[in-house]
Amino acid sequence: MRTLCASTLIGEFFVIGFAGLVAMKDPGLTTATVWTVSGVAMFLCLALCGVVTRPGGIALGWILQAALVASGFAVPTMFFLGAVFAALWWASVHYGRKIDEAKARFAAEAASSTPDAA
Repeated sequence: MRTLCASTLIGEFFVIGFAGLVAMKDPGLTTATVWTVSGVAMFLCLALCGVVTRPGGIALGWILQAALVASGFAVPTMFFLGAVFAALWWASVHYGRKIDEAKARFAAEAASSTPDAA
């Protein structure tokens, strides 16, 4: 699960950076505001890569997904991209868990079929 979720978060890191560049064209937003918000969100993407398997990591990822969709109020394209990444996040969590369960099952089967060398 960690690999899939981290891959999604790294993709979001770049999308947030590019969205920051687009948001700078909005005359109602200052450069400092855009890069403070974008920088914090980009940092959270990287930080979540390391804590995604810890308790609360997935929930924090969902909060980040909601914030990414909400960023569509500043950059309208982000409504679409945020929804795409939320779907990717769901798939990463869902299928990542299935892969982890399958790995554990195969490891248990391999361990039980190994003869003891006593």
